[in-house]
Amino acid sequence: MATRTQAQRDAMTIEIGYAVLSAAVLAGVTFAAVAAPWYFLGAPPGLNKVMLVAGCVLAAVVFVLRVAHVLWGYRGAPGTRPSQPGRTSSDA
Repeated sequence: MATRTQAQRDAMTIEIGYAVLSAAVLAGVTFAAVAAPWYFLGAPPGLNKVMLVAGCVLAAVVFVLRVAHVLWGYRGAPGTRPSQPGRTSSDA
């Protein structure tokens, strides 16, 4: 098992940070889009609570999906990927 270089660890740390930060922003926007209209339009208290719960659930789902999407698409930092046998080098 090969150990990771410092550059690879740093790149993954940055990618995780980006995934979590962008997911948090997207989840916050999703929550606001679901819950805010009902809150500001003066809906009945029961409906407000249902929409708050729905906004929280949807925001959590969006958060998890965004983190998974970003991290599954991560291919490694440029220049830190080992060469693959049988393929030409990217700097050729």
